[in-house]
Amino acid sequence: MEEVRQVVRPGVSDADLVDVIAAAEVVKRALGAVQAEATAALTVSVRAAEAAAGVPAAKRGRSVGPLVAAARRVSPHQGGRLVGAALALVEDLPQTLSALRSGVIEEWTATRVVQAAVCLGRDDRGRVDAGLAAEFRRPGVDAAAIIGSATALAQQIDPIAAVARARKAANERCVTVRPAPDTMTYVTALLPVAEGVAVHAALLKAASEHAATRAPGDERGRGQVMADTFVQRITGRDPSTEAVPVVVHLVMDTDTLLNAGDVSASIPGHGPVPAAVARELLACAAEAGLASVRRLFTAPDPSQLVALESRQRAFPDGLAAFLRARDQRCATPWCEAPIRHLDHVEPHARGGPTSAANGQGLCEACNHTKELPGFSSTRDPRTGVRTLRLPTGHTSASSPPPVLGHPVLPEVEPPGTEAFLRHAPFLAA
Repeated sequence: MEEVRQVVRPGVSDADLVDVIAAAEVVKRALGAVQAEATAALTVSVRAAEAAAGVPAAKRGRSVGPLVAAARRVSPHQGGRLVGAALALVEDLPQTLSALRSGVIEEWTATRVVQAAVCLGRDDRGRVDAGLAAEFRRPGVDAAAIIGSATALAQQIDPIAAVARARKAANERCVTVRPAPDTMTYVTALLPVAEGVAVHAALLKAASEHAATRAPGDERGRGQVMADTFVQRITGRDPSTEAVPVVVHLVMDTDTLLNAGDVSASIPGHGPVPAAVARELLACAAEAGLASVRRLFTAPDPSQLVALESRQRAFPDGLAAFLRARDQRCATPWCEAPIRHLDHVEPHARGGPTSAANGQGLCEACNHTKELPGFSSTRDPRTGVRTLRLPTGHTSASSPPPVLGHPVLPEVEPPGTEAFLRHAPFLAA
């Protein structure tokens, strides 16, 4: 693969560099088709083996999503979606799969085509796929046009199914939170279109009213007013004048707390927070009488919290809070979902203790997945590294994020291209 590394080198013309970027993009898209075909074949193989083993039909194939997730280094939830998309592409949408293989579309676009056709029967999915064939051949076709055409075709072929799908989607409305850069957070609401537009219109109206009655010294722009109104109407607290109640699931070392250090604090589920910002949060909350501090001590390595233990099977409140602060998100490699369940690495039924060393935070899906045949996990009590073993014999490892923002272990580099080709020699040619 040395030749590949030497493609980008000093002296290569701009035109050649553009050609390299274009060719690499086509290869990336073609590999998406290879992954889809391999995923579909794996699904067929696993289901056949489980059928031979007497696994009920309704339970066959549940392990495929986690297997694909581990191989592609994504969350198990995303792994399941990739399995569904791969099966639809290979079995029902040959034109779309061909467009992906030839580099006309990218994997995300192919997945959106699958989503547009998923509410249809198998024959009708083929009709949508056939209807897109001309679209794939159109010069300069873009993702939005392809997705729009797929959606329109699906709605025309079976309008009743389209309406039923829209009504079902309303049942999946939800609100999620995830970290954003610079100590910010994304709060996302998935709503039916009417409600979503109404929420945005109400916030725009509040911003307009603020602009017309702006108090002296209030320099907030429209976006800031909309964000503050959003917080105020949900929490009942004016973010511009009232402090945030802080029950300190804000992990800080002593020097940072006492204004003597610059070591980052950490908010479980969000990540590192600059020391000065953490002190501001505490100071404002304390001034308003809204601060409550739980003492979580660190080991000699300041990025690890000390262990706690209980004789109960269930994790008591203090130990549960400790595990959530330590793990911060689901312990399954690449999952990163919020913690919903606290569980024993070594099952309690087999003598596993209820302790920090044997405890782990998992999302609901991963907690159920680890009970599937062939899955097992271990945790190194010294380093905190959790190793998940898959039914195929593969393993993947993860460790909790640094509690105070320090790197704990040297970062493990993913396998290089040569290592990958040793396991996939059919791609080397």
